[in-house]
Amino acid sequence: MLPDSLRRLEALTQLNVTVADGTALLEMNCPPVNVLSRTLSDELTATLDVISDADEIRCVVLTGAGKQFCAGADIKGRKDLIKGPGDLPAHSRRTRECFHTIRECAKPVVAAVNGVALGAGLAIAASCDIVIVSETATFGLPEIDVGLMGGASHAKRLFPHSLLRRMVLTGYRVPGPELHRLGIVEDCVATERLIAAAMEVAHSVASKSPLAVKLAKQTLNAIEDMTLRDGYRYEQDMTAAISRTEDAKEAQRAFAEKRRPVFVGR
Repeated sequence: MLPDSLRRLEALTQLNVTVADGTALLEMNCPPVNVLSRTLSDELTATLDVISDADEIRCVVLTGAGKQFCAGADIKGRKDLIKGPGDLPAHSRRTRECFHTIRECAKPVVAAVNGVALGAGLAIAASCDIVIVSETATFGLPEIDVGLMGGASHAKRLFPHSLLRRMVLTGYRVPGPELHRLGIVEDCVATERLIAAAMEVAHSVASKSPLAVKLAKQTLNAIEDMTLRDGYRYEQDMTAAISRTEDAKEAQRAFAEKRRPVFVGR
């Protein structure tokens, strides 16, 4: 049962949504391999926009239903979407806005990557704030084998120069344990532990001041493309803003009194 503010999400057809303990679990559900169909793309965008405004939710876990995270763009459905002038730009816009919606969601998003994350699936994972993978996960950019391109702009946020170019130019897929060894993902766990591991991180985020978390994510996004001087100045401005909130004062009182803080989001 979803809270009243999220009831509109009950009509979703390719995205399963459950909410508990301040965390929303989103499962992409476009069988058999969770390709990024137009429906799934639209539903992800709409759902994360709602979640951004939902006070009940403090963190999101995004995963794939079944054995795969997301096998990439819907190549078979492409012919039905792109039939005439204007269709390709519209399709491209919808796709990139889906990725940006994940990155810009006011609540942190933890990717729990099971199975493959290819092309658009890799871009989805790279748009999340924290990435945890299963031992069976693989990241790849196979577009060169199907006459397309895409995903490298997002992947370069995770992968070093040489490895990224190997992936783009050869279709090489990087397995979960290697992703963790290289520091590209936060953790690599057994498949049966994946959701639990992601939920542990999400619940830790959800236990913090929601206002502080929102401003922290906003700040992290903003400083990515700034110089050191401009970025740190921005952080200092945000620190000044958060220090004036009730939650900041409560955090300081709780620290001094050696107790758990009780945050009110103000």
